[in-house]
Amino acid sequence: MSNIIEIIDFNDSNLDVYARLTEAQLLNRDDPQKGMFIAESPKVIARALDAGYVPLSILVEKKQIEGEAKEIIDRCGRIPVYTAEFDVLTQLTGFCLTRGMLCAMRRMQFPTMEEVCMGAKRIAVLENVMNPTNVGAIFRSAAALGMDGVLLTQGCSNPLYRRAVRVSMGTVFQIPWTFLKKDDCRL
Repeated sequence: MSNIIEIIDFNDSNLDVYARLTEAQLLNRDDPQKGMFIAESPKVIARALDAGYVPLSILVEKKQIEGEAKEIIDRCGRIPVYTAEFDVLTQLTGFCLTRGMLCAMRRMQFPTMEEVCMGAKRIAVLENVMNPTNVGAIFRSAAALGMDGVLLTQGCSNPLYRRAVRVSMGTVFQIPWTFLKKDDCRL
């Protein structure tokens, strides 16, 4: 596969998304359509792909290329697939990769509150839940409870933070959600 790129330079700017950009820089609050997020583990990446998110690049442990990550790599087409041994990836990212794989993906446009609520019978509303771990856990619970959508106030952590996506096990890609605007919160 010619799109497999062995990591030889930690300072390669193509690796910034995995090693040097903050969550806020990835999300790009000023222009969300240009924002990105990181999906971690083959199962979570598969759920994001199933939901229509567009992959930009992959970072994968070398031994996973022909293992658990193979199907995901095949689904993603000709995007760059950066690879190295586990200890090199841990040094690059600063954490151990769950299942040896990360995928940078393009964000989608948020639906409106009306779109999320249309036809819904049960909606979860998160008010100022700032911890990404808690946001992910709430999404996972909302999926288990059969919620039709999730609305978040502006004070909530973004469900596309890497930690929230991981804790949710990718359910943030299965349940419609959006952030409420100030006008949506009228009493």
